[in-house]
Amino acid sequence: MIVLDSVGIGELPDAPSYGDQGSNTVGNIARQIPLELPTLRALGFGRVAALGEPVLSDGASAAVGRMAEASAGKDSVTGHWEMMGIVLERPFPVFPHGFSADVIREFSKLTGRAVLGNKAASGTRIIDELGAEQVQTGSLIVYTSADSVFQIAAHEDVVPLEELYRACETAYSLVVEGLGVGRVIARPFIGAPGRFTRTANRRDYARPPLGETLLDRVKASALPVVAIGKIEDLFARRGVSRAVHTASDEEGMDRVIEEVATLDRGLVFANLVEFDTQFGHRNDVMGYAANLERFDARLAGLLPRLRPQDLLVVTADHGNDPTTPSTDHSREYVPLLVTGARVRRGVDLGTRPTFADVGQTLAELFALDPLAHGTSFLHEIAA
Repeated sequence: MIVLDSVGIGELPDAPSYGDQGSNTVGNIARQIPLELPTLRALGFGRVAALGEPVLSDGASAAVGRMAEASAGKDSVTGHWEMMGIVLERPFPVFPHGFSADVIREFSKLTGRAVLGNKAASGTRIIDELGAEQVQTGSLIVYTSADSVFQIAAHEDVVPLEELYRACETAYSLVVEGLGVGRVIARPFIGAPGRFTRTANRRDYARPPLGETLLDRVKASALPVVAIGKIEDLFARRGVSRAVHTASDEEGMDRVIEEVATLDRGLVFANLVEFDTQFGHRNDVMGYAANLERFDARLAGLLPRLRPQDLLVVTADHGNDPTTPSTDHSREYVPLLVTGARVRRGVDLGTRPTFADVGQTLAELFALDPLAHGTSFLHEIAA
């Protein structure tokens, strides 16, 4: 299962209540830049995403549909949890004006460092704005976004990584355990003023899932669950047999291909985060388009490696339209592409009312007890 982080395909009906009317991550990119996606098009991606020219035939080699998010919210934790069977009745709390003075005061006291920022901001923009002061003073940059997140940025030469990670653990106690926030994220960076860049030493500290997930069930059945990218972090390390952290989407696909070649039976669950972090949040339309094309080429290399018993799911967790003024996630439908030797070609999976339909389908595939949410579509795709 490969999650293309933020590759949304059009606004959900409730998008206006999130300020996301008009968002269509793939469609709006395609309107500006012709997308060369031969592999995805052949699978049938054009049935659910407005890819523009060239329009190919209606044939599709995969089962194709789209999914709506039943949970409130538009963050990665909520999206991934829902895929694995947890539908949240209430969204995680957000802090569009920053965290309270009491929280920041206590955080500063416990870490022994002053705080800069404490506002909603783009991660790359805030280090451009405050990075030089952070380097000079040794303070910690704290910021949030439209998501339920407490992010801490610091230069690796000024605040050692282990100290930054300890600061995140302190913040976890204050805002995740104390306020119900979804995640704390370490955002280390390097470089000089005007040339700061974030490093691959990011670390996420998410609250544990609020119920049993497909990952828990698969692991409990003595089958391996291999988490690639930030999957382990999103599930607070629960239900994971082995975690493989990656520095790029290219490395993520390398690891997926390795696991497909060596794992006999189990679940390989990967997140390709650069769509979101490198391009969506930076409103980099050309970069996002290029990453879609890079993934398409890597997918072409993966498909022939699938064995007769393998099932591949390609989807996303939310949108992040780089063509809109916002640099935050967007409330969108996500694609659902399911392929493998045992999958009926061209099946129309329609609009699924919840991401949990994926988890329920995989639960049936692994002969596990049904999850609390979702409807399996295994019978629809089985050849």
